[in-house]
Amino acid sequence: MEFYQSVGYLLFGTRLRRLSESFINDVNKIYRSHKIHFDASWFPVFYLLSEDGEVSIRNISDTLHISHSAASQMVSNLKEKGLVKSVVSKKDARHKVVTFTAKGEKLLHKVQPVWIAMKKAMEELSNESADGKKILSALIAFEDGLSNKSVFERIEQKLKQ
Repeated sequence: MEFYQSVGYLLFGTRLRRLSESFINDVNKIYRSHKIHFDASWFPVFYLLSEDGEVSIRNISDTLHISHSAASQMVSNLKEKGLVKSVVSKKDARHKVVTFTAKGEKLLHKVQPVWIAMKKAMEELSNESADGKKILSALIAFEDGLSNKSVFERIEQKLKQ
C-alpha cells in the first residue's frame, strides 16, 4: 500500500478502482453467503424501483448519468433473469416503464436487510477517523469538479502551460 500512497494522484484512478472492486466483491460475497441470488451491479435499478415502483429507461439513464444504451442493457439483463418487466405507466399511459415482477419483488425483500446492514457498516467505517467522516463530501466535491471540467481537459490545460 505504501507504493500507492507515495505516488499520490498519479494512481488515483487505480486506487479508486481497487477500492471499488474490493467493495463490490465483499458485497457480492455477502449475498452469496446468505444464499441471495443478487449481484451488486443490479443495485442501482433495484434501488430506483424500490423507491418509485416504476421507472423509465430514460429516468434510469438520467439518474445514474449513464447512456440510454447502458440503462437499456441493465434492464434487459434483469428482464432475462425474470426480475423486471416493461409495462404501460400507471402515471402516464403514453409511456412504458420498468417494474418488478413477483420474483423481483421477492428478491427485493431479501436484499433490503443487506442494504440496511451495509449502510450501517459503511457509516461505522467512515466514523473510524476524522478523514473518513469527510469521504462522501469529498467525493461529491470531486464529482462536481469533474462535471465542470474533465480530467482530460485539466491535463490538456497543464500541458499547454
